[in-house]
Amino acid sequence: MPHTTRLLVLLAHGSRQPEWARPFETVRDSVQAAHPNLPVRLAFLESMQPALRQVLEEAGRDGLGLVRVAPLFLGSGGHLQRDIPNIAREVQALYPALQIEIAPPAGDDADVLAALAAYAVRCASGLDG
Repeated sequence: MPHTTRLLVLLAHGSRQPEWARPFETVRDSVQAAHPNLPVRLAFLESMQPALRQVLEEAGRDGLGLVRVAPLFLGSGGHLQRDIPNIAREVQALYPALQIEIAPPAGDDADVLAALAAYAVRCASGLDG
């Protein structure tokens, strides 16, 4: 893989159940296949490794210039409003040359909402008489 100064971090909440991460690993693998020259990492906020802070600090130590964090969250709760920005600010204080961008949560994306609605419509099929 060619050297790059950029990194995409797919961020999931995390769980104590290891199998919980499988769908997010599938997303990571799909993104990596679509962008083979861009490093793509999966990180977690809680209960799983690697933690977001760890991945961001590694990016800073490795001299990366830009990290974009893509939260695979449906809503913009406390984690997105406080926790993630705080982690990003703390890491940027340690590595001032590292730029960290936080994308809107996946649930703000019209295509994601359309996919969820299509799934719900399929689940409703046959229930309405």
